[in-house]
Amino acid sequence: MQKFDKSYLRMASVWARNSYCKRRQVGALLVKDRMIISDGYNGTPSGFENVCEDETGATKPYVLHAEANAISKIAKSGNSSDGATLYVTASPCLECSKLIIQAGIRRVVYRDEYRLTDGVDLLRRAGIEVERIDDFEDEQ
Repeated sequence: MQKFDKSYLRMASVWARNSYCKRRQVGALLVKDRMIISDGYNGTPSGFENVCEDETGATKPYVLHAEANAISKIAKSGNSSDGATLYVTASPCLECSKLIIQAGIRRVVYRDEYRLTDGVDLLRRAGIEVERIDDFEDEQ
């Protein structure tokens, strides 16, 4: 499983490059039965300008996180994320963790640790398997 985990995290890293955000680009993939069922990256809602930060460099309050984009995309498609694994380049925040729980996602694999751990703490409290993988040197 570790080989696939690293591959999906690499793909999420590539997907993150689609983000217009300057402060941090985050990518997410939802995988079920070894199939990618949804994807997302952080950015503004559909129809908004692709500018994530205000003139002071702060992230605009309406920017969607990569996880929220992937979850809303699967919901809009009519497919189910129940039992899926979420691969994301940064650990989920508290708000995204609530969405992850409600979406029935059973496992979260992430690369970068965010300074706040309340999101990961909530996921673990809900019985969701959470794993950090930051070692990408082997298994190309």
